[in-house]
Formats: sequence, structure tokens, C-alpha cells
Amino acid sequence: MGKLNPLLAATALTAVAVLAVGCGNDDSDAPDTGRKRPVRPSTSSARTPAPDRAEHIPGETVTNAPVLPDGEVVAQAVNASGNRELEVEGGLKSGPLAVLVNCKGEGKLTVEVKPVGLSFPLKCVAGEVSSTYNQLDLKSTHEQGTVSVTAQASVHWAITVGH
Repeated sequence: MGKLNPLLAATALTAVAVLAVGCGNDDSDAPDTGRKRPVRPSTSSARTPAPDRAEHIPGETVTNAPVLPDGEVVAQAVNASGNRELEVEGGLKSGPLAVLVNCKGEGKLTVEVKPVGLSFPLKCVAGEVSSTYNQLDLKSTHEQGTVSVTAQASVHWAITVGH
């Protein structure tokens, strides 16, 4: 076998490093279904694992509807529990569709937007409000749309859906 050229080896290592840094999970063509509202700064240790539930945002409640950052509210419910289906006023328009959910009580809540197929779970805990914000960019308009929430009776929740 021949000798390894140091310049060639350094170039190969640089190419591998650039590729590794450039690799990520950002698929810009995929709908953005996991945005959360701004998170308050954390004072916990960097070694503490992230919770497997949505963020607790001080001031959020299930007795008032979550506030839509901008746009028009098309469906809303407050202080609900158990399962419920909400009709989206005016159907689902193309463009951004935002879903904000708060829940409180031990259990899991699942939100599904029909007929577009957006579905996400939210782990709820007793004693504090868990919150999440999801946004989907709809490519086409649907004359009708519904938002279904499935939750145990022990979980209280509030939701706002908007365009």
C-alpha cells in the first residue's frame, strides 16, 4: 500500500466535518407542526433531561381561551373536559392554521384537524397548565373543517384555532 498524502487526508476530514455540521433535521418542505410559544429562560442544570410534555407557561389557564398571536379565531373552547368536536367557522382556508391548546389534570389529550390530517398529543399534568402551539401551512382550501379533541374526563382544556 502507498503512503497517505497528508494534504489529501486533511481535505477528506474537512469535507466530513462540513457534511456533519450541515446535516440536520430541518425539512423546509414539511409543514411546521411543532412550534411552541416562546419559552421562558431556564435556570436548571444543562444535564437535566427535557420533560416529555409541553411547556408550562406562567399565566396560562384552562378557564380562558389561549390568545392567538395574530389572525382570525375560527374555533374556540374553554374549561372543557373529555371529548369534543369543534366546527371551524368558514372551513379551512389555505395558508397558516394555528392551534393553541392548554390543559390541566393528569392524562393525555389528542388534537386532530380534519380533513387535513394534523394530529398531535399533549401530556397534561395535575396542578399546572401545560401549553402547546402548532401551526400548519395549508396548501389548499377545504369548505369544511373540524377540530377534534380527545381527552380523559379528568383533563380540563382550552383551545383556540385561527387563520
